Formats: sequence, structure tokens, C-alpha cells
Amino acid sequence: MRNRFLRFALLGVICAGAVVLSNPVAVAGADDAKAKELIALDADWSKAAIAKNVDRVVSFYADDAVAYPPNEPAAVGRVAVRKVWATALTTPGYQISWKTTSAGVDGNTGFTAGTYQESVKGADGKTVTGKGKYLCVWRKGADGKWRAVHDMWNSDSK
Repeated sequence: MRNRFLRFALLGVICAGAVVLSNPVAVAGADDAKAKELIALDADWSKAAIAKNVDRVVSFYADDAVAYPPNEPAAVGRVAVRKVWATALTTPGYQISWKTTSAGVDGNTGFTAGTYQESVKGADGKTVTGKGKYLCVWRKGADGKWRAVHDMWNSDSK
């Protein structure tokens, strides 16, 4: 019960930090060096998505990760997450990139939050561009590597 409460409390801090900060910085009181590590990791992850490297994109997720793509059911587990990314990244004309605006770490749990932009060819052949925001919860594993465990993104209103 206590562990569940701590997770919810951390999520509240994460959400508050994501709203307040607008530059890629660590949240006050968090471990700045580890937060900067997550910012760099998130940038590498975005580069993999820009390159449409599905295997590399999926490598950032934990085996038990959950992705929450917009307008779709949650994808539970790395295999399901891979299907989400493979579908998106192999869609002709699809592009996505993101930029971290805030990050924080408390022990072996951290978060990154920021904005993303994606584009795809519409039915009429014209490029349609959308923008949105994301929040990703990370966990540092026994191997010392950070992996995404909860990854949520949604589009801004038009």
C-alpha cells in the first residue's frame, strides 16, 4: 500500500513539474545529473524515431512497459509497444520528433516530459502536421540502464 501511495505521489510531482517547466532542466530537488542523463537519453530516442529505426525505438522500453498512444488502447508489454511503433514508423510520409522540456529523478524512478511534432500524408496527398505533449516514466534497472515503463502522448487541440 505504501509503495502504491509513493508511486501516486511521485506521479503528482511529475505532472506538476511537467506543467511548470518549459526548458530541458531538472526539477528542483531532483538529482540533476541523473535528470540530465534522462534528457540526453530522450534526445537519442527521438533521433531513433526520426531515423525510423523501429528496433532502436523499442529498445528504450522495459519489457513490461505500457505505451498510451493517442486514440488507441494502451499497448502493454514490449511486443505490443513494438506493433504501435512499427505501424507508425512504416506509414508512408510519417515523421515524428520530440523535445524534452523537463525531467526529474528520485532514486531509480524518473520522468521526462515535453512536446512532440508529427506529420503524415493525408488522403489528399497533402502533409498534415500535429503537435502535442508527452510524459514518460522511466525506471533504472538492475543492469544500470534507464528504460521507459509508462509512455503517454496526446495531441493538442486544433
